[in-house]
Amino acid sequence: MTIKEQINQELAKLPEPLLQEILDFIQFLQSKHQPENISANNPVSQPLTAEHNCTSSTAEDLLEFVGSWEGSDIRECLQLVHESRMQLEF
Repeated sequence: MTIKEQINQELAKLPEPLLQEILDFIQFLQSKHQPENISANNPVSQPLTAEHNCTSSTAEDLLEFVGSWEGSDIRECLQLVHESRMQLEF
């Protein structure tokens, strides 16, 4: 069985909320591997490697890796995040 067939078999078992997360992840991977998506107005300092320490929890620390926010749709983006989060069970 090919990897694609195995993935399709596993996808068929998943509920809709997890499928949305997987779609988001696939789209993230696709954009990550398309360097033309990085504009001069929003440069990424460098790709993350094992030597980077990403344990900091402040937004200022994260901006070192992702650049800065440009745009007027922050409220819409935050709303999307809140709507797409799953409840955690402990």
